Amino acid sequence: MTTHSSGDRPHVLVLGAGYAGLMAALRLAPHARVSLVDPSDRFTERVRLHELAAGVRPDVSHPLSHFLRPAGIEHIAARATGIDPATRTVTTDDGRRLPYDRLVYALGSRTAPAGERAHTAETAAGLSKRLQDGPGSVAVVGGGLTGIELAAELAESRPEWRVSLHSEGRVGSGFTPRARDHALGVLRARGVRIEQGRRIAEPDSVDADEVVWAASMVPNTELAAAAGLPLDPSGRVRVDGALRSTAFPEVYVAGDAAAASSARAGALRMACATAMPMGSHAAASIISEFRGREPRTFDYGFLTQCVSLGRREGLVQFVRADDSPRDRFLTGRPAARVKEQVVRSTVGLLRIAARRPWVIPLTPGMS
Repeated sequence: MTTHSSGDRPHVLVLGAGYAGLMAALRLAPHARVSLVDPSDRFTERVRLHELAAGVRPDVSHPLSHFLRPAGIEHIAARATGIDPATRTVTTDDGRRLPYDRLVYALGSRTAPAGERAHTAETAAGLSKRLQDGPGSVAVVGGGLTGIELAAELAESRPEWRVSLHSEGRVGSGFTPRARDHALGVLRARGVRIEQGRRIAEPDSVDADEVVWAASMVPNTELAAAAGLPLDPSGRVRVDGALRSTAFPEVYVAGDAAAASSARAGALRMACATAMPMGSHAAASIISEFRGREPRTFDYGFLTQCVSLGRREGLVQFVRADDSPRDRFLTGRPAARVKEQVVRSTVGLLRIAARRPWVIPLTPGMS
């Protein structure tokens, strides 16, 4: 890339300070003037929200300044309210119009709305306070990884509460039968009542004092749709192999908002495991463009599905590149340690990116 002075360096706006957005911003910092737009001044470890809900940890966030300051990234503490790809500007809720040369859309996803009565992972702090007023009954709706972790953590850390787990399909459907049986056995040993094969349309149909909704995720792509970025049937933004919008190549999309795929994995599911590599690849693609090169196609393959089953138990399901389960899996304390190390490594990698971004492309799974 040609050396630019601080006045004529290309300007990249990054929307969203989650796993994908923060990784993209940190990787881009040595190559462009980077502004990160997010109303919060903290980075939240979303994969630890079940621990916050259960009261295991009082806080699962970190000051954004710890990552941004070493990298020289500007934090714009505002919410993006509009994108105009024609003029390459973003408007914010405080009245600013922010120009960009490239835009990284990384606004992630949220739990699908289920009414005012239900708690979600996003309201974990409020749920934790409510559970301090126990005892009572709490129902977790959703048999995926988030629901399993929530049910196990609540049952172990809040024994005064009667915990149930409800799933329209099989709980842990992505596991092999033996691994799934192990997870169910741990849940039942914690006292969790498991109900499968019944669709719950709304929280009021569950007989429990409190309901935690973990049934489905929806991408935060309303802003993208309003700007004219094409979406796929799931509501995620259509992108090419470099993670550029198929309609506006100056706009890159990373994380849960992107309808991304790879030759090895096929369509990628929403997950922290995919968000950070996508954020890194979006940055690598932009850097290639600034250097006058065509970006490489995103390549990704899954390795494991890791789930915590409380503080002393876990399950690590080894998977093929396309996320289908292999016969091998790890359980017990070793699996719990692996899961904890995986979670810690995400923040560790972001800290490395803040100070030594050139290391990130050398990290397995990162572009």
